[in-house]
Amino acid sequence: MFPRDVIPAGPIVLRALGTDDVEPITRACSDPEITRFIPTVPVPYTRDEALHYLKVAERLWESGGASFAVADADTGEWLGNIGLKALDPRGNGEIGYLIAPWARGRGVATTAARALTEWAFAHGVRRMELLADVENLASQRVALAAGFRREGVQRSAEGRRDGTRGDLVSFARLPEDSGDRVQPYMPGFPGGSLSDGVVRLAPLSLADADDYHALQNLPEVVAHSVPPQAPDPAESEESCREAGMRWLAGDRVEVAVRDARTDAFAGHIQLTSIIPPLGQAMTGYSTLPEFRGRGFTARAVVLLVEWAFEHTPLARIIAGTSPDNVASHRVLERAGFARGPLVHGMLPGPDGTRLDDQQWYRLRPGA
Repeated sequence: MFPRDVIPAGPIVLRALGTDDVEPITRACSDPEITRFIPTVPVPYTRDEALHYLKVAERLWESGGASFAVADADTGEWLGNIGLKALDPRGNGEIGYLIAPWARGRGVATTAARALTEWAFAHGVRRMELLADVENLASQRVALAAGFRREGVQRSAEGRRDGTRGDLVSFARLPEDSGDRVQPYMPGFPGGSLSDGVVRLAPLSLADADDYHALQNLPEVVAHSVPPQAPDPAESEESCREAGMRWLAGDRVEVAVRDARTDAFAGHIQLTSIIPPLGQAMTGYSTLPEFRGRGFTARAVVLLVEWAFEHTPLARIIAGTSPDNVASHRVLERAGFARGPLVHGMLPGPDGTRLDDQQWYRLRPGA
């Protein structure tokens, strides 16, 4: 059994839950983000549900776990809940939390997660885990900021409210870890997007799934894909659903190209094959027919590459094109790329054939 301590953590304190917390818990648990990512929260959420939660929290203590209110250190105001599940048979702990909408954006979740983790280590726990829905980027950022390392994805690990199953991203921290904030190799766009006034680049999201699927199924796009196969709707949806997670993990940067004037979806651009020891990534792009011939693609490439050189450790961006794809060659030349070697038989083609790849590169200035 863990001791029922009060855990001070700078601007917040982890303390026992009480009946004074019922009203703010009731208000907070009607928040769409909480009900979206914590499927066990009842909808609608009433005062009776909050009172029942106090009993659940008490049973967690009795079963070998711990449950705290996250509160303002000066006023005692309830800001959220955080808990440690009873240790699993291997002695591992799992942390879970929710933060009220009015307390977000202040580092409350990160401070609480760090404080509870270090308290658990002080009481002999040898591994702490944190799981987050693949779309819950805020919670994934909290894990990294609290010193947790990303370990992978648990497929179909949690039941969703609609009866389907969802994947969870797994993070863990050990007592010997530094606990320092884990900085993503590929940070987000400053302010959330990039624009030159003509095109706007924004992170690809689930809302783009239909447009993205239509683009990726155009015959000319399929012909230059690797491999040259059209995705089905489920694959396109999964790509969009997981795009933010993969960006945060440093696996790939998936971006929607939009018309800056109308915000219409115009195309897609990405950074893939990211190799941190080399400081290298590959770019690829495709544009809807109605936006071709207007310079959108070259503008998108310039925006993305210059962001990468200014805000990430990348020093070399490469690209590959079909030797006869003159339009793509012009895009890369306008974006400042130099022609590299022609590699014979590098890419998989239809029916078991192999295709040549005309390579291109652009270096960070001064590299």
